[in-house]
Amino acid sequence: MTTVIQSPVIETVTSQRMTLAEFLTSPESDQNYEFIDGQAIRKMSPKRFHATLQGVLYRYLGDLFEGKGYVYPEWGIVLTRNGQDWCPVPDLTYISIERLPSDVGNEMGPIPPELVIEIMSEGQTFKEFVAKAGDYLKAGILRVWVIDPINRTFTVFYPDRPPETYQGDRLLTDELFPYLAVTTEQFFVKARI
Repeated sequence: MTTVIQSPVIETVTSQRMTLAEFLTSPESDQNYEFIDGQAIRKMSPKRFHATLQGVLYRYLGDLFEGKGYVYPEWGIVLTRNGQDWCPVPDLTYISIERLPSDVGNEMGPIPPELVIEIMSEGQTFKEFVAKAGDYLKAGILRVWVIDPINRTFTVFYPDRPPETYQGDRLLTDELFPYLAVTTEQFFVKARI
């Protein structure tokens, strides 16, 4: 029996536990689901700020990483969290040509990418994203950007040092991406936020 449990932020699709294999063989739908603690959890639908920023970042990063790798919106990644299978769906993912196996087909991301980006939506807290960023880093992702559209900030999480928050005209650079040099304000202006 399938039951739906709703909360203001997320909706659990089923209260019954499922395996990662069952989750991965589920049919595609118009909604995005994450696999967390043996359950399929529906992601909340983005509102304007979220959707606009996602589009602006997708175009910018797609151009920036042209010939170096791939930027994917809403591509689930198969990872491990706290010793359990986990399949989050970041708002954006970047994976280099070298890291992405050449035989990957139409499936969830089989390995940790270099970068995931999460954009906060109303009702979500920064504390939630700090925990999720830690889980991403422990799973082998090299950078996590958490974007807060209301406060107009980007917080970058690293595996080997404390996070840094970028706002306004502070230049965002990163030794992992030597060709990256942009201010967060440029994204917010372009997104008309």
